[in-house]
Amino acid sequence: MAQDIVPIELGLPQGDLVTLWAPRWREDGEEWEAFLGHEENLYAFPDPAHLAAFVRSGAVNDLDDHPAWHVVPALSAVDLSPDEDHQYDLVGVPELVAEPPDTWTINELSEIVEMARSLAEVCELDTVTEVLQDAEGFDLLGEGTLPFSGKEGQRRWNRLCRVVAERWDELLDAIDGVVATPEVDAAAVATAESELAEALPGEDDETAPAAAEDSEYEELGEPEEEQGFWREIGIDPIKIVTGGREYYSLRCYLDDDPVFLGSEGSIDVCTSPRALARYLAEDKVDGSDLARVATWPTVKNKATGGELEIEVEQDNTYVLSGLDADLDEGPSAVDPTQLDLAEELLTDAAAWAGDESVENALAPSERLGWMLSFVLRPDPNRLPPTPPFDDEVAAWRELVENFEARLRVH
Repeated sequence: MAQDIVPIELGLPQGDLVTLWAPRWREDGEEWEAFLGHEENLYAFPDPAHLAAFVRSGAVNDLDDHPAWHVVPALSAVDLSPDEDHQYDLVGVPELVAEPPDTWTINELSEIVEMARSLAEVCELDTVTEVLQDAEGFDLLGEGTLPFSGKEGQRRWNRLCRVVAERWDELLDAIDGVVATPEVDAAAVATAESELAEALPGEDDETAPAAAEDSEYEELGEPEEEQGFWREIGIDPIKIVTGGREYYSLRCYLDDDPVFLGSEGSIDVCTSPRALARYLAEDKVDGSDLARVATWPTVKNKATGGELEIEVEQDNTYVLSGLDADLDEGPSAVDPTQLDLAEELLTDAAAWAGDESVENALAPSERLGWMLSFVLRPDPNRLPPTPPFDDEVAAWRELVENFEARLRVH
């Protein structure tokens, strides 16, 4: 990137947008800071391709006078893509402050707040400044966790959280109000998109061996599949929705046997992807059954380095909530996909813990097992279960309650 002009991503109510930021620089004895924009508008775009198309258009903007601007139009769309260190999720701050004020939370919040201050100063957003002055904690984020330690520190953090809960929408609306997205030439966007597409195969050298190993499939005309980090290491992040709450954990299979993050039959779970990533960096996690998996050190290294992203695929999302009510109405009211996944989770957890109760309850000879079999493995020659379904619902609820008792929340 051109020196002192940086591509950034802003997470705003209207979406994740990319723009350019020129941090403070001195010129003719004066100090300046600027963003890509013009007059009262902050220019932001849905992706780097549209940003590249704009900067190549020669349109007038507030960065024209920057000493390094002449370099920017010649940059590729790849160079104009924000890196992870320059992504500021302003809309995610309420979720962020719901986490404990540890080093990770404080550091991320500090970076977001500093960016909000810069936007307020450059774009003359008095509302943003007022919100950030409403709690002294915003001014102390740069000092780390110390100002938020002890009773006084907790009060300071609680005050900051209240301001976020009560006034953060004001801040977001003020920033959103100055964002504009100029129209750009479609052909220029297509050119930039081609640059990004050409860069994809070489972005991660670690994918090269896998591509080489799969070459025989490519020769047969099979599409190459992007495995992603979790698929490559053979461990799945999972999401569990039960009892009105969401939980996140990990699971894999060794010789077709399920292995969960946890030990002694208890599954270690966290209430958000961010919390799970932090938990995986702790030393006590190394006592989990999952730690014996060969690829575990890869997970641990990414977690301790703050680089681990928890992304759950749809097939690993298990919704237990509401199934009891559906079962009570009868087989036709039950979503077979939801039920199939729920049965998988309960069966896997019990098998891992050495508990035969789930297998016994779901046997076809049992009323609940017969009902689930009718929904999941339909046979036109079988008679449907007949109401009332009180026994089936009671048995299902007992299985879910036993499963919930296995969850060890961190």
